Amino acid sequence: MKKFVAIAFVIGCLVDVQAQNQDSIFIKRIADEILMNGVAYDNLRILTKQIGARLSGSPQMVKAELWGAKALKDAGADSVWMQQCLVPHWVRGGKDEAAAWYTTGKIKDKKKLAVTALGNSVGSLKPMQATVVEVKSFDDLVKKKDQVKDKIVFYNYPFKSTFIRTDDAYSDAHAYRTNGPAEAARHGAKAVIVRSMTHTPGNDPHTGMTTYVDSLPQIPAAAIGLGDADWLSKQLQKTEVAVSLLTHGKFLPDTIGHNIIGELRGSEFPNQYIVVGGHLDSWDLAEGAHDDGAGIVQSIEVLRSFKALGYKPKRTIRFVFFANEENGGRGADKYLEDARAKKEQHLFALESDNGGFTPRGFKIKASALQKQKMWIWMSLLNDYGSYEISDGAGSDVQKLYDALGVPAGAFYPDSQRYFDVHHAKTDVFESVNKRELELGAINMAGLIYLVDKYGLPLSP
Repeated sequence: MKKFVAIAFVIGCLVDVQAQNQDSIFIKRIADEILMNGVAYDNLRILTKQIGARLSGSPQMVKAELWGAKALKDAGADSVWMQQCLVPHWVRGGKDEAAAWYTTGKIKDKKKLAVTALGNSVGSLKPMQATVVEVKSFDDLVKKKDQVKDKIVFYNYPFKSTFIRTDDAYSDAHAYRTNGPAEAARHGAKAVIVRSMTHTPGNDPHTGMTTYVDSLPQIPAAAIGLGDADWLSKQLQKTEVAVSLLTHGKFLPDTIGHNIIGELRGSEFPNQYIVVGGHLDSWDLAEGAHDDGAGIVQSIEVLRSFKALGYKPKRTIRFVFFANEENGGRGADKYLEDARAKKEQHLFALESDNGGFTPRGFKIKASALQKQKMWIWMSLLNDYGSYEISDGAGSDVQKLYDALGVPAGAFYPDSQRYFDVHHAKTDVFESVNKRELELGAINMAGLIYLVDKYGLPLSP
């Protein structure tokens, strides 16, 4: 009996080794196809240079949707459709400006500040002047609550440089952008200036969404470049500073947007769905090359490479370009709504929304057993840069995990340069490296191939 068990064990090991060899060979074919014949970089050039910034509700959003549907068809999708949803339509409305006045001895000095309105914020419409109160945290705001009425609150909370992963610094700091204006309004502030969500030396302001509270006044809110944030903080240590702030932001009525969806139909389990994608919208200051043009063109490249290699997936692979991730998440809400209504069985969902930099691995939201299986697969992707799995998922696909328990993830590239360009005017095509972009697509395609071939264990 022991002899038979030993033989069975050896045969099982040989089968595993043979399967691994086959997988390694096919992933190498994917890599060769993308590195030799890839069109991700060319697609990104079109998306950024011919269409540009794609904020929800803008004419460029419509152009990007039509381009995305055509790109999926050209890449070989079996079917492509546009999933309609209502999206918010916030407009910046004009040039954002700020100037500071301060006193040095008996001389009144003036300095122009580098600012940009926060997304979804209300405009001042005319120059709004008030003295500035600097706060270092929400606790500091509460301590100074009697000082901020009719003043401009300056949230000077920096990215923590001791976080090695810069997205951890963003997670730590971004509450001052999203919740800061509402919290300042709670104590009677007139407006808010927020230190930009970056650690990069320079003076480019970084925008991003803020969220108001219905029961509190909506006040103008702007981000300030790091150079001027440091200058303002130093002046406030010496003297009172007044700032004149002018912004024009406003909401127009909601408009129609679309998730763009393409499919490779599954040959064995067509009613099991694997999602791979990114978000098609971007902020209005630049071209949205890393955020999230890179994720869009990488997803197209996964589809194109599978078709070029004649790969016929077991399960249906859906390529989803989500609408309105930046200032509302309406596209992800609509996708979840339809998936739930149709009782669709989703096996896995992967999003690329961390830039087109050198691969490091994946973030995954799943059971311990499902993560364990993915860890085993990482050895097949080591040669292409992926070596780790950490906790997390893309913001659009996270909703599938939260609502339906669908294992969800995010392609995770090196993070060190992402917040140089995130939501700033520097997020342009020229900031993306072709080789890094393609390596990201290889790793995404490799993981999707493995999930399709082997599936994932059910959550306990």
